[in-house]
Amino acid sequence: MNNLSTKAKLVLGVQHVLAMFGATVLVPFLTGLNPSVALLSAGIGTLLFHLCTKGIVPVFLGSSFAFIGALALVLKDSGIAAVKGGVISAGFVYIFMSLMVKVFGVDRIKSFFPPVVVGPIIMVIGLRLSPVALSMAGYSNGHFDLKSLIVAAIVICCMVSISILEKSFFRLVPILISVIVGYATAAALGMVDYAPIAHAQWIGFSSSALKDLLTVPQFTITSILAIAPIALVVFIEHIGDITTNGAVVGKDFFKNPGISRTLLGDGVATVVAGFLGGPANTTYGENTGVLAVTKVYDPAILRIAACYAIVLSFIGKFGVILQTIPTPVMGGISIILFGMIASVGVRTLIDANLDFSHSRNLLIASLIFVLGIAIDNIVIWKTVSLSGLAIAALIGVVLNKILPRDQDTK
Repeated sequence: MNNLSTKAKLVLGVQHVLAMFGATVLVPFLTGLNPSVALLSAGIGTLLFHLCTKGIVPVFLGSSFAFIGALALVLKDSGIAAVKGGVISAGFVYIFMSLMVKVFGVDRIKSFFPPVVVGPIIMVIGLRLSPVALSMAGYSNGHFDLKSLIVAAIVICCMVSISILEKSFFRLVPILISVIVGYATAAALGMVDYAPIAHAQWIGFSSSALKDLLTVPQFTITSILAIAPIALVVFIEHIGDITTNGAVVGKDFFKNPGISRTLLGDGVATVVAGFLGGPANTTYGENTGVLAVTKVYDPAILRIAACYAIVLSFIGKFGVILQTIPTPVMGGISIILFGMIASVGVRTLIDANLDFSHSRNLLIASLIFVLGIAIDNIVIWKTVSLSGLAIAALIGVVLNKILPRDQDTK
């Protein structure tokens, strides 16, 4: 699987673009930023991340959801210049944290994240996203939209069928094929709107995108305090994402290239995104899900996807075509991808041979599950919020340190 031809890698790169596209452009849609600039930021940010991490971590960076509330508020009150200043500041917070990890050492950091903490956190990452996947597949208020359900079900069946084929190239591109089949099905059901494609320009940025790109960053106390501290909250989620990615690939990225380098990559990418006018970048679970499905872990494929994202940011019509992919199509894909992530968490617990007859392990895992899944976000100060995942991870880390290890805590 690793000795793939260039053509195969180019095709596999398309899958990663499809996986990250919806979420990456959704953040600018929700905040008021420009989607084309977000794509450009994601592509450049991913390449910079790979440069910082010696090109060995198969990660794609996209728009971070954690910053949505703060970005929307600062953009509305102070404009794009202030948003740029805030996002750049958040990037420097990442860089400072990477320095702290470098100073204190990876072993000390990793001691806070044993399998009994990491496994449930990975499961929570996938399970927290499961309602989103079902909503995309047409589920709402106890009912499915019939057309959406048909499309999502066909996509799921297509992915399952392709994944069980023996020694077939199609096994490498189940997502791409499933998206095409789902798109065709949705089109037959009258669910595709072609109007935006006709009105889109072929090459170049819109005037609004150019304006955002050329705006000089403005560093105000308000924007910095609103946006930058969120990087501290996202730190634990970054640990979880890198751990998940390493578990899927079967490598310990805590040791090589090291969490200090992955944090540095996030920081540099976010600084550049800030200067461009895009949202803060973060590692994407969707693309980790693609790795789990295809079992092809070549980082070069992620760099190819990054180049695609950059090119797409300049091609108006092609980007709009991807945006016309009906939500139920991506819903069917997401159901499997997010489930894959949760399953990796289960595998982490099994591989560690954890004994859940001990109350210590039960207490840590149970609190991570309940808090991580049940809590959405808690506002801790104005626009700064703490996600359920971050709260659960923090509780898990603390309990792991204070509960006795040598005996059952009944």
